[in-house]
Amino acid sequence: MVVEIEKKYRLDKKRLVELTSKLRELDAEFSYETFEENYLHRGGVLEGRNAVLRLRKTDRRTTLTYKERIESESDFKHQIEFETDVTDVDATEHIIEQLGYKLAVVYEKHRKAWRLGDVEVVLDELPFGYFMEIEGSIDDIIASEKLLAVEDLEPEVRGYPRLTTKYGRQNENGVFEARFEKAPSA
Repeated sequence: MVVEIEKKYRLDKKRLVELTSKLRELDAEFSYETFEENYLHRGGVLEGRNAVLRLRKTDRRTTLTYKERIESESDFKHQIEFETDVTDVDATEHIIEQLGYKLAVVYEKHRKAWRLGDVEVVLDELPFGYFMEIEGSIDDIIASEKLLAVEDLEPEVRGYPRLTTKYGRQNENGVFEARFEKAPSA
């Protein structure tokens, strides 16, 4: 079983720019930049387990992820996570649907990721705001907070799906969505 440990923070644009500079200053290794479309499915056994199935599409790959939240009173989010690459997106979507899971949340995200010591630091832009996540062991996350000088930031304990249901829009099919506005075609 793989347990992911991370801490999330809400940022404003100024702090996002400052943290990007700070990561460069600390010689963090830039890993990648990507645009994601995330499709979360719920229902069946997922409901009783506080879990979701996520299909994440980027320009480089598509992954299917099972995430199950482990309840915790701390600011650190603990989740059981299993992930695999998907080669046939349409078939995977049909399998999920045939198993009785329903699309519940869709959100888009611009992500930039760095490696800082033993943690991954990501800076995310979603239609409803800017965020930073630090993933690693609790001790390494705390050490990274000090290096990045972010001990003053309030942690955001809600995940992007829950934030999407709060700040996104519900479409006619009952799916909550947070998508970037598309520029009009010329």
